[in-house]
Amino acid sequence: MSQFTTEHTPAEIVKVFPKASDLFKERRIDFCCGGDRPLGDVFKEGKIDETVVLGELNSAFDSWKQEDHEIVDWDAIPPTELIDHVVHTHHAYLNEELPALGQFVTKIFRVHGANHPHLKELHRLYNDFKVDMEEHMIKEEGEVFPLIKEYEKNPSEKLLDHIHEANGGLEDEHEASGNILKRMREITKGFEPPADACSSYRITYARLAEMEADTFQHVHLENNILFKKL
Repeated sequence: MSQFTTEHTPAEIVKVFPKASDLFKERRIDFCCGGDRPLGDVFKEGKIDETVVLGELNSAFDSWKQEDHEIVDWDAIPPTELIDHVVHTHHAYLNEELPALGQFVTKIFRVHGANHPHLKELHRLYNDFKVDMEEHMIKEEGEVFPLIKEYEKNPSEKLLDHIHEANGGLEDEHEASGNILKRMREITKGFEPPADACSSYRITYARLAEMEADTFQHVHLENNILFKKL
């Protein structure tokens, strides 16, 4: 792909140019759950200046191509291998990070909540996200991913129908979790700590931003690549 246009979807762009996800997050352009809509439609709906965004996007892509990057063709990777990557990379990260980061979210709410009322909502949102993602990953690893691996070895229409039904529920859960992350970003002003924030406050926001980035990539790989293989 030499240049991105309004006909390309955010999901297609992130497949080719992973760093585009940073620009999309800044512009609040969905590249995972709703990432299969053409940019032209997204720009119209969000009243976004397409000339500016496409200019930034293609300029960044041109610079990125000059660097030495290993480009992963996710579409060429078999489902089982992709599932193993998701589990050992993204699920492993969340299983370790969710409890640890939860302690920081609770701490800054306890210490700074009186002066920063949005931390009460952040605390609630984070815990909703934590429970949703933990249950979601258990369902994927215990039910859906084994079905997909079985289908890769022994394909059948009955099994495929079962997978499609299960995937519909997973995509709904992805969208709900994505909406929680968007709300967290909104109330924290893009995870930008206030000027008087202590080190714990700053660490919490930095780790929330990192978790958001990892989760969006995680959902992108499932929704736009793994599930589309089926």
